[in-house]
Amino acid sequence: MCLEHKIDFAVLVTVTNANPNGDPLNGNRPRENYDGYGEISDVCIKRKIRNRLQDMGEKIFVQSDDRKQDEYKSLRDRADHHEVLKPLNKGKKTDRKAYSEAACKEWIDVRSFGQTFAFSGGMSIGIRGPVTVQQAFSVSPVDIVSMQIVKSVNGDGTELSKSPDTMGMKHMVEFGLYVIKGSINCQLAEKTGFTEEDAEKIKEALRTLFENDCSSARPDGSMEVCQLYWWKHDCKMPKYSSAKVHRSLHVELKEGVEKPASFADYKVTLDSLDGLEPEIIDNMA
Repeated sequence: MCLEHKIDFAVLVTVTNANPNGDPLNGNRPRENYDGYGEISDVCIKRKIRNRLQDMGEKIFVQSDDRKQDEYKSLRDRADHHEVLKPLNKGKKTDRKAYSEAACKEWIDVRSFGQTFAFSGGMSIGIRGPVTVQQAFSVSPVDIVSMQIVKSVNGDGTELSKSPDTMGMKHMVEFGLYVIKGSINCQLAEKTGFTEEDAEKIKEALRTLFENDCSSARPDGSMEVCQLYWWKHDCKMPKYSSAKVHRSLHVELKEGVEKPASFADYKVTLDSLDGLEPEIIDNMA
């Protein structure tokens, strides 16, 4: 069933002694803005959503290398070897509508986030997806802790070096509460074939965003979805803009708390919007 109701959502996420999104241009330190507030890029968030959808058995076009479920080494290979897409690719003479419809039907991330198919041969097709995700920011400035680490064994195997041979740095956010905001647009959903069932899958992916996401930078339990707010409007073109809906959610430090250390140090309140009540999934309950 095609999406008949616009959706806005917000996710409250805690980070404890972990690196939620390293900046490769800054020694892989956790991202932060000039005011010291932590950041998580929209690309990082969508990667995690894709991973969760893949865990749920959905077909994903943009697969990460460590999660590939086929033998293809590039996006072009994956598209060119698809039994439906391959015969449709005729370079500059490609039927864009037919190609887009086939790609959206096959992969949930394409019909959710959109995708650009621009390969050599002259074909260039852009698909706009209905699911948009903003950069996430921490509610309060974050403290970034760095520690020096060293490899405990000889890595190159030469007799000249018997001692540990590699040193490096590990960076982490001591504690931070981040807010992820996003929306699902009905008009774009019609174009990609995004359905009500797909929206429910996105919701479940957000609720379980950090399952199977552990690494040395993000140990299991160091990142947690605390609450998910899911506003489902009563029509495709609601009277409340996404900006107003997102502004109705207020997250602030409780009185007397100077340095937050847990989700309990924050107070979460909602402004009342006539005719619009969010579904609240509280993982802390």
